[in-house]
Amino acid sequence: MLHPNLNRYQPLEKLWDWRVVVTLTLAFWLGASSLLDFVVMPGLFMSGMMTQDNFPMAGYTIFSVFNRLELLCAALVLTGVLVLCRTFTPFVGFGRTGVILSLFLLATVLIYTYDLTPEMTALGTHFNIFESASQIISPQMEHLHLSYWGLEALKLLLEGILLTMCVRCGQPTTLNECP
Repeated sequence: MLHPNLNRYQPLEKLWDWRVVVTLTLAFWLGASSLLDFVVMPGLFMSGMMTQDNFPMAGYTIFSVFNRLELLCAALVLTGVLVLCRTFTPFVGFGRTGVILSLFLLATVLIYTYDLTPEMTALGTHFNIFESASQIISPQMEHLHLSYWGLEALKLLLEGILLTMCVRCGQPTTLNECP
């Protein structure tokens, strides 16, 4: 229950920063994910680094750091959406959808961080230093890659939808027309 002196629906001037935090976090996250997916990974593939014996550990290092950054972004977005839905009138109508999208984003990143990335690293790691690594991708690795890219496409779509919703709810002309 709210304290009697606190108004549940605060004026726009007091809460604009949460909307900005959520919007900027989503924009940063979408941009960083796109950079990694469409610039860094194709660049590594074209340079031949993915065929090197030590790539699984290098890939794990890159994705481990990036996945932790994504966890931070997902938590910040979910927190911001929850605060905005609770305290900012136009976000109340957007609340359930925004919270569900934010929870899906968090679940996606948790699956990446604690399931797919470690499993892909374990499958790709070559433990016998006297044998060269096979260049043939195993069916398990192919399945994991497809799962990863499917979740990545879903994540980019959800980020775009949530970012669009945040921007639309922030425009003065559509304040009462939030999805």
